[in-house]
Amino acid sequence: MLVRDILATKQIGKIISVAPGDKVSSAAKLLSEMRIGAVIVREEGNEIDGILSERDIVRELGRNGSGCLDNKVSKLMTSNVKSCSPMDTSQQVMQMMTDGRFRHMPVMEDGKLIGVVSIGDVVAARIKEVQFENDAMAEMLAGNI
Repeated sequence: MLVRDILATKQIGKIISVAPGDKVSSAAKLLSEMRIGAVIVREEGNEIDGILSERDIVRELGRNGSGCLDNKVSKLMTSNVKSCSPMDTSQQVMQMMTDGRFRHMPVMEDGKLIGVVSIGDVVAARIKEVQFENDAMAEMLAGNI
């Protein structure tokens, strides 16, 4: 399955983002309200400054306590963001996420941010793919094809 197909199935159609100068507490509240695990960090436009995940916030809370919630998002965000293309396969994206040990990936097309996929999105797509292949094999073995 291609990333573009995964994006088409997502319930949140818009890209959730915060500005680099926003407080971490505001970003954490947004993550909670939207029930998502990461937000894109950017000013207006399609350029990505970074990504801030729940993991980033929890890691900093563990190191420095709740005072980190008053920090700017830019202090905690990951700025070296890996991205994928809508034409990448679920297997390719899953491998990139596994190798990089991250769970959210921006999708870029022609230099523009068009969406974000999570490891959950990719795993669900892969399961669907495998189930389809299994069903087709079962039909073939049963002589129905």
